[in-house]
Amino acid sequence: MDTAAVLLKGPRDLDVDTLTLTAPCAGDLVVDILHSGISTGTEKLFWSGQMPPFPGMGYPLVPGYEAMGEVVEAAPATGFRAGDHVFVPGANCYDGAFGLFGGAAARVITDAARVTRIDAGFGAEGALLALAATARHAMAGLNKAVPDLIVGHGVLGRLLARLTIAAGAPAPTVWDIDPTRRGDARGYAVLAPEDDTRRDYTSIYDVSGSVAAIGDLIGRLAKGGEIVLAGFYSDPISFAFPPAFMKEARFRVSAEWTHDDLRATRALVESGALSLSGLITHRAAAADARAAYTQAFTDPECLKMILNWERPS
Repeated sequence: MDTAAVLLKGPRDLDVDTLTLTAPCAGDLVVDILHSGISTGTEKLFWSGQMPPFPGMGYPLVPGYEAMGEVVEAAPATGFRAGDHVFVPGANCYDGAFGLFGGAAARVITDAARVTRIDAGFGAEGALLALAATARHAMAGLNKAVPDLIVGHGVLGRLLARLTIAAGAPAPTVWDIDPTRRGDARGYAVLAPEDDTRRDYTSIYDVSGSVAAIGDLIGRLAKGGEIVLAGFYSDPISFAFPPAFMKEARFRVSAEWTHDDLRATRALVESGALSLSGLITHRAAAADARAAYTQAFTDPECLKMILNWERPS
């Protein structure tokens, strides 16, 4: 069985190629991908060649961990059936290519335990569940506070703000250095950092991926406040110790979502408590992936690029 897939052969060397799929096992699903998203965090670092050593890394690789599609083959024991729509967090099913993360393909084979059934009405927004679950993972659980400052108004920053408001907490302040990204604030304010004079934030969530801002964030903390590193950082993180000492600053690193996060996020979307609207700003045919990936990583007005893999009817 073959599939068309985005193949990253090396830094900035990306195109759509034909790959052979490994044979499905008893607990696997065969899924035709309808839409896949392009991550401007980890995928950009792989594309640019700036990703530090990462488990499972190697070229050539198939990127993509934000995908939704339709099941076309499923064994009865999996609990799925043909026609089910599912969120797919990637797949490792390619002969001769690393599946990191493996969701940017016309067809994938994946363990049924990895996917999550979604309503067909989600459409392309179903591919955003990974980012929404990532935001939820950063906030939910014991000893975690919702943000009162979010640094970065990309997709993840917007989801953090929407989840904060959905939780009934006070609306956070959001920073973004790019004027083009300060729009579409839904119930909260988005400022340039220099326009914000507040210095008593108790919970600052950074999703900018920039290590340069961390020193300033320490100065914006209340005593005993926390900085949550919820982006992905390619450079070593360092900061001056005395200001952090004076503030008794705490740092927390938030990693990837769990299936509990995914299920909870899906429920929030289905109930209407969390909206995924307005986050997809650009779409492209999968055949135009080379140009789409370049635009996703270089155009500041592109919040989320979606590749459409749908077959002509």
